[in-house]
Amino acid sequence: MNETTTIPGYTYGSPNLARSPITPDAFAAMKQSALFGDDDVRYLRMSADVVRPQVDAILDVWYGFVASTPHLVASFSGRDGQPIGDYLGAVRRRFGQWILDTAAAEYDQAWLDYQHEIALRHHRAKKNRTDGAASTPLVPFRDLFLLIVPVTTTLKPFLAAGGHTAADVDKMHAAWVKSCLLQVTLWSHLYVKDGDF
Repeated sequence: MNETTTIPGYTYGSPNLARSPITPDAFAAMKQSALFGDDDVRYLRMSADVVRPQVDAILDVWYGFVASTPHLVASFSGRDGQPIGDYLGAVRRRFGQWILDTAAAEYDQAWLDYQHEIALRHHRAKKNRTDGAASTPLVPFRDLFLLIVPVTTTLKPFLAAGGHTAADVDKMHAAWVKSCLLQVTLWSHLYVKDGDF
């Protein structure tokens, strides 16, 4: 499923990843709660050819927003409060791959396991280890969850650039919103008290 395996720290499909604590049955219930179905997968696939040539432009918008928002860029900053350029660059490459992976996701065990790895890398359990960064120990949950809005809102004009009908663009966008909600909900597992997820 991954289009490249040359990105440092990108370990999708690795047998060394920890198994997701979310069972397939629990994830099926989550998809049902989000009204996420086969049509959404189809529209995500449709979006793949649209977003692929625009990944850098999409990241420019997202990174511009984070960089201009002090409490967000703080998660990529050192003890001196200054953003760590190498860290931002390394994460950007994986974030670009995340765009492609979201559009192509199989939503299988390998995908669940990599979502768990992403969660670990945002949480104090494993933040900074992948890149050896001397940054903050945690991406605050509130920032992680609320970023769904700027990420999905600013994505819609890029989806519209593919020449699809307005109805198809709306359906691609809705599928992205649902997928992002599912992913961030999975990432939230580590932030929730045991037994409360």
